[in-house]
Amino acid sequence: MKTKSVEAKREQRKVDSLGDVIEFMRLLWGLDHGLQSTSKKMGRELGITGPQRLVIRLVGRYPGISAGELAEILRLHPSTLTGVLARLLDRGALVRASDPKDARRALFKLTAAGKKLDASKAGTVEATVRKVLNRLPEAKVTAAREVLTALSRDLGVDDERA
Repeated sequence: MKTKSVEAKREQRKVDSLGDVIEFMRLLWGLDHGLQSTSKKMGRELGITGPQRLVIRLVGRYPGISAGELAEILRLHPSTLTGVLARLLDRGALVRASDPKDARRALFKLTAAGKKLDASKAGTVEATVRKVLNRLPEAKVTAAREVLTALSRDLGVDDERA
């Protein structure tokens, strides 16, 4: 047991010596890895990945939303969203209809199968985020949101809503 304690202290010294910027980046990449791993697990266990579920949740909140509006909310290029939408259409979770005002514009709604996927579920990224947000004081959540928004902006991600 003493060996683990010594090893843990050695690892902590390595982390402490990284400095604020590299340590923060290490945490971000760890978070990204956790998001990707959980998304893959969701795909295996629930039949829907994290990004697919996020699209389902948004279409459930905004029936008749366009691909462009989804891309804007998700802060993605529309072409990045195309594959996610195609997979959800193929599995019968979404239906696509032409906008009556502009036939070139596609609008999306949930099917009955999509509505089942839209329900709150344990084991999702969303459930974990909800649990953490509920556990933390509002001031810390606000501060985290400010840091993430500033990083996104400086990395070139547009977010006019912020």
